[in-house]
Amino acid sequence: MAGSTEKVIRLAGDSGVVIGIDPGSQRMGWGVVREKSGVLEFLACGVIRPGVKDFSARLGIIFKELRGVLRQYQPDEAAIENVFTQKNALTALKLGQARGIAVGACASLDILVADYEPALIKKTLTGNGRAEKSQVSFMVARMLGMKESWGEDAGDALATAICHLNIRRLNRFLC
Repeated sequence: MAGSTEKVIRLAGDSGVVIGIDPGSQRMGWGVVREKSGVLEFLACGVIRPGVKDFSARLGIIFKELRGVLRQYQPDEAAIENVFTQKNALTALKLGQARGIAVGACASLDILVADYEPALIKKTLTGNGRAEKSQVSFMVARMLGMKESWGEDAGDALATAICHLNIRRLNRFLC
């Protein structure tokens, strides 16, 4: 895919596949994880980098590339990190628009979307809602049984997918 970096391990017979998305207008991280019999499996992760200055063009590239990822991995569900409050209103607006593009790409392919606050993602993985990114990334690698080999944006996306799978498992247990 032009404009993106990707690390892929493709497994046959996917089921219970979730894509996590870390929204951004300059870099949008994504990570695909499967849970099978309570075991998490890494499928793929990457970062979409539009690499153009025009904001509308960036959003268009993100939409097209993310739809390509969604078509390739065919996740059953998507988990997207909510926009956190920015001091700069324009930055928050742009981040919200990029997040909307991600939600729209998922919805256009009938993929259910769950939203998670950054503090909940951190707490679910580390036990601390104010954990540093390095702590979250360490836990992602441990939970996937891998050595960390992804960038910050892809790591955040993987964390979002794992958070969703953990919460989904807990909800099934409680019901």
